[in-house]
Amino acid sequence: MAAEIHSRPQSRRPVLLSKVEGHQDAVSAALLIPKEDGVITAGEDRTIRVWLKRDSGQYWPSIYHTMASPCSAMAYHHDSRRIFVGQDNGAIMEFHISEDFNKMNFVKTYPAHQNRVSAITFCLASEWLISTGHDKCISWMCTRSGSMLGRHYFTSWASCLQYDHETQHAFVGDYSGQITLLKLEQNTSSVITTLKGHEGSITSLWWDPVQRLLFSGASDHSIIMWDIGGRKGRTLLLQGHHDKVQAICYIQLTRQLVSCSADGGIAVWNMDISREEAPQWLESDSCQKCEQPFFWNIKQMWDTKTIGLRQHHCRKCGQAVCGKCSTKRSSYPIMGFEFQVRVCDSCFESIKDEDRTSLATFHEGKHNISHMSMDISRGLMVTCGSDRIVKIWDMTPVVGCSLATGFSSR
Repeated sequence: MAAEIHSRPQSRRPVLLSKVEGHQDAVSAALLIPKEDGVITAGEDRTIRVWLKRDSGQYWPSIYHTMASPCSAMAYHHDSRRIFVGQDNGAIMEFHISEDFNKMNFVKTYPAHQNRVSAITFCLASEWLISTGHDKCISWMCTRSGSMLGRHYFTSWASCLQYDHETQHAFVGDYSGQITLLKLEQNTSSVITTLKGHEGSITSLWWDPVQRLLFSGASDHSIIMWDIGGRKGRTLLLQGHHDKVQAICYIQLTRQLVSCSADGGIAVWNMDISREEAPQWLESDSCQKCEQPFFWNIKQMWDTKTIGLRQHHCRKCGQAVCGKCSTKRSSYPIMGFEFQVRVCDSCFESIKDEDRTSLATFHEGKHNISHMSMDISRGLMVTCGSDRIVKIWDMTPVVGCSLATGFSSR
């Protein structure tokens, strides 16, 4: 059912502790149980499973519960042992897990959505269950009565959700690539702002309420850090993945961002340095270096009897340049470019060798990753995906070095 991996790191990289296998279809969510050697998984095979580590070192399911519809999202509140499972049919079911994690009792069903549930958050203080779905809406329901409090609709599928419990602000990412910041009231909501910067659908969000930073991952392979608390609304672009970014987690104590992509890539970004904001791309009818016209600039082409050139942009200065004036490629990690991107020739000359030193570490998860979650206090991470495998990692070699909590290898 589950195999123990005994390998130990040769260098600073994540250590694979266990591989948990048993689901018959894609695993849509996996969560580590705080202070326990256990993990809760939800799958497209319509099952919820609670796996506990046995004396043999293997994980075996102590709970195996079959649902009416494929499981698409999950939230777990450890102190109250309440678990909320979103389904493909739009319903969310609440269960209570026993103290010994051997029994799961049904509590109630919430008619949250008309289509697949994409994300769930539970707020104990207000007893609100907040969720997003493929019916293009965010809903918030009362967990005491089970009744609907409010809904807000978007123009496209709502794909991910983060919630600030103190201010009642919700961040919703959607398939159009937009993030909406909403203020939720008892029965109404108001749009505060929309954030646009990604060129693909939003696949993951992470909100840090301490520094008031929002991180978003998208199918355009990039991550954007939005400084919500800063009045300048500063944004930082991070590009290092080669596939869509499926999950992100910011570790506030060490100022590190952990991200996972669909191809199994695991990245750990150093956010404890002063990074540069990527420039806005400038628009011009001719190259801003040699002044040759671009191909749509018919008047200048006619006047100078020249053939128009294709427009490119230097990623460092943002200027519109032609191919001849941007023949070089360079990484520029301080601006978030971990692999080589187009820069104009003059910017290439200004980049020193030390400027190309990576500010992130990249690791291979060796399986499809569609969901990830971390137990930051123990330095543990769990990943799962369409290959039906759940992997439990010790991340302390790459993220736990400066933590005062004193992580220990499992």
